[in-house]
Amino acid sequence: MDFSAIRSRLAGSDGRLYWRSLGELADTPAFREYLHREFPEQASEWNDPKGRREFLKLMSASLALAGVSACTKQPAEKIVPYVRQPEELVPGRPLFFATAAPFGGIAVPVLVESHEGHPTKVEGNPQHPASLGGTDIFAQAAVLTLYDPDRLQTVLYRGEVRGWGDFLTALKGMLGTQKAKQGAGIRFLTETITSPSVAEQIALIQQAYPQAKWHQWDPIPRDAARAAATESAGRPSDAIYHFDKADVIVTLDADFLGCGPAAIRYSRDFADRRRAGVDAEGADAATMNRMYAIESTPTLTGAKADHRLALRASEIEAAARALSGSAPAGSFSNGSAPKFLAAAAKDLQAHRGRSLVVAGEYQPAPVHHLANALNESLGNVGTTVTYAPTVEINPTDRLSSLRDLVRAMDGGQVDLLVVLGANPVFTAPSDLKFQEKLAKVGLAISHSLYSDETSTNCHWNLPEAHAFESWSDARAVDGTVTVIQPLIAPLYDGRTVQEVLACFVDAQNGKSAHDLVKDYWTRAYAGKAGGWTITDPTGQPFKSADSLWKHVLHDGWVPGTAANSQRPTPNAQGAQSSTSSPQAPTSSGGLEIIFRPDPTIWDGRFANNGWLQELPKPLTKITWDPTAWIGMKTAEQYRLRDGDIVELRYRGNVAKLPIAIMPGHPEASVTVFMGYGRKVTGRVGTPAEDVAKDFDVYRLRTSDALWFGSGLEIVKTGGTYVIARTQEHHLMENRNPVRIASLDEYRKDPDVIARMGEKPPKTLTMIPEWTYDSYKWGMSIDLTSCTGCGVCTIACQSENNIAVVGKDQVNRGREMHWIRVDHYFKFKGNEEDANDLETYHQPVPCMQCENAPCELVCPVGATTHSAEGLNDMVYNRCVGTRYCSNNCPYKVRRFNFLLYQDWETPSLEPLRNPDVTVRSRGVMEKCTYCVQRINYARIDAKRHDRRIADGEVVPACAAACPADAIVFGDLNDPASRVAKLKALERDYGLLEELNTRPRTTYLAAIRNPNPELA
Repeated sequence: MDFSAIRSRLAGSDGRLYWRSLGELADTPAFREYLHREFPEQASEWNDPKGRREFLKLMSASLALAGVSACTKQPAEKIVPYVRQPEELVPGRPLFFATAAPFGGIAVPVLVESHEGHPTKVEGNPQHPASLGGTDIFAQAAVLTLYDPDRLQTVLYRGEVRGWGDFLTALKGMLGTQKAKQGAGIRFLTETITSPSVAEQIALIQQAYPQAKWHQWDPIPRDAARAAATESAGRPSDAIYHFDKADVIVTLDADFLGCGPAAIRYSRDFADRRRAGVDAEGADAATMNRMYAIESTPTLTGAKADHRLALRASEIEAAARALSGSAPAGSFSNGSAPKFLAAAAKDLQAHRGRSLVVAGEYQPAPVHHLANALNESLGNVGTTVTYAPTVEINPTDRLSSLRDLVRAMDGGQVDLLVVLGANPVFTAPSDLKFQEKLAKVGLAISHSLYSDETSTNCHWNLPEAHAFESWSDARAVDGTVTVIQPLIAPLYDGRTVQEVLACFVDAQNGKSAHDLVKDYWTRAYAGKAGGWTITDPTGQPFKSADSLWKHVLHDGWVPGTAANSQRPTPNAQGAQSSTSSPQAPTSSGGLEIIFRPDPTIWDGRFANNGWLQELPKPLTKITWDPTAWIGMKTAEQYRLRDGDIVELRYRGNVAKLPIAIMPGHPEASVTVFMGYGRKVTGRVGTPAEDVAKDFDVYRLRTSDALWFGSGLEIVKTGGTYVIARTQEHHLMENRNPVRIASLDEYRKDPDVIARMGEKPPKTLTMIPEWTYDSYKWGMSIDLTSCTGCGVCTIACQSENNIAVVGKDQVNRGREMHWIRVDHYFKFKGNEEDANDLETYHQPVPCMQCENAPCELVCPVGATTHSAEGLNDMVYNRCVGTRYCSNNCPYKVRRFNFLLYQDWETPSLEPLRNPDVTVRSRGVMEKCTYCVQRINYARIDAKRHDRRIADGEVVPACAAACPADAIVFGDLNDPASRVAKLKALERDYGLLEELNTRPRTTYLAAIRNPNPELA
């Protein structure tokens, strides 16, 4: 990395310099050479390129053989009519079922689209209070996991195929010997459980076997430190934040916009309040919220903050004490800290009762206790923050629970271990040596979705049913019980957790999951289970248990089950220490290491999901691999560049990772991401290169430093690693792609946004004007609201049958995503200070231009303009010239260089949306505004002889967005939401000086900085 070039360019900038990567910022001749072509190097050649001349020979031959069609022969398809069509099913019309996609034990409420019995797409449940219709990337990608052919498909015993009957026979023999011992040798290990029906089953098992014990372990404990800091109703409590009511927000290493199921609702509340403060008028206008982010690792939350302070993880507690006034602002690694903390504390005091302090998921209990105390002293409790008993069934200390199990296994006290859904061999702290102790267990049983590191070390491997194949229940983040119902019969021989546990309960043995769940809620209705008080949405009792069950299946949740807010009591012991999230011991030498879950594959459980692997990670836009993040000065000190492989040495353990230089990362610390380096997983998650097998940073994680610690050493190995990063594939030559203004600037002069670009007169064109007599579709994307989460990309991929291309093809610039999320950095001043910068996100789909440059150059008329203003693609006309892509200034068109679609795997066939063409090799494709959804609405409107109503057509990207940043509609309807947004002064078009007149426009990003820190 040429740091001198970076300093030189910054010194000559005018303060409006936006850049997407350090390579672009340096703007060296090598970087320009990388980008001098329409596509990056090798993007125009085949897998084994031999130069441009050889490529042209191959292309000429291919066109001749294909009869200038560039089409691959499609597989034969058979049409089988219904002999007896189901009464409720209309061919070609999807059905939607309310269910949930559990994440870390927490229910994420969704609606799943089903075509003729095949789930194809996940949508948010707009009526559910925990999400309000939004989703996250993991819920969107759940449908791909459902059809994954690498899932565990049958019962295995020591690697040999067996049946469930064989397992039940072996289990019966073991339980017979345990009866006399009252189950003293039985242990269960699970992750977080919130299912009321599962909780009852575990209670019944413990009644039958009083000495049996239940242990829990999560590699990423859900807010364990937060729950340890307070209690409600005699049990640990969760803080529930109300960002829609907060004027000032201070985060303490918290990523509430990008981390966990709660982020879906929090993103909506935060964005709603932010929008209301920007666009409201008059004396009663809402105040735009202001956010201060204090964090050790750059996050999506920090990117949206008005002010951000980069500190090491070990300094967050001192920052919290300085905010509370319990200690003066001492010495920090960032010299801006004292001024920042003083201004933030003053702002909090000025907004008492309307402020909010949020402690981070990965900080120890003392930080959470300080945050709770701050909210209490500021009068925020009951307004911007409430507390409720945690939704976890057994909120025990996860680390202590795992330690107890390890000691019991080591002492030969475990005759039967049942592992349900967890993978502790891979994720347990390295110092506990779980795999070694597991070998001492008499009979080990693993129930999992995939064959993993734990299951291969157990005697019995039981296949788990996917959530979309299951009957179950779980609680959402607000406590609301969500019933999980299947969309499809099990594709393989999987069973649910309820069915496995029923094997231990004589009265339930042999019952189906449906019967177990329905029976529980039938008894709950009668007041004989769970202690629930169940009423309908109006507060009245249901007429019968059957009416309750029908209502639950229709809406997706049990009304009246949300956790009740209660006044918390501080947990003094939890404030001083937390064994579940301990403060790492300090050391005078070495760097600080920070452990975080990977943004796309989380703790490793999604390693075999190609959609998530290929999704560009927020902030870096890296795909398929992890990296170790370091700051610019640290990189210069150790003479490191992007892609350099380093050894990470920590407490006698060694792992390897490639380096990624991350602007905004605190110096003298390194962030590593867990989840990679899997030893046992499917074909997608298996490392392609030998060195990638050493990317497992769990081996560095110890039980006394789960989230951060000091004493790390990094050693440059001399090797390099190819990182597939999409950030630098397409640039817009500094033409103001993002426009920003402060709230004061915008209110004083609303035209400040318009003056940031040039808008040619409408008459300056050779293309004749067209009158849209019917519909005129358009889209507005609010950059003030967008959090950069990337869920729009996954939703579009699922809806439109977009193929995964793999790391090698991404590295050649051939990614196929129809909507990308660009990320821009901007230093606040002209001096190099990598910790003092602003960051912006910008989703970029096809602009659907009125004067579309692509349409003019297509020699076969494959890209055309519709009567409603859509830029359509006729796939069977396209011959693959790519002239349209060459002429597109936005670089939003994608070309099928190779046969990316998997036509061979039978289980992937029902995954595809039947309403969208599956493209083969040799055609161009791009965003279509989800024209299939427009046509659905058009048919319904024609049937009732009416126009399509506003909000009736919602493209996949807009439907999935948790922040409601994307709005679509008819511009001919002046009352439509999109028309009103486009009438705002902060509306602008991307590269509108080119006079392409894009139908997709943006609302400029508005910030609300504190004048004291400006």
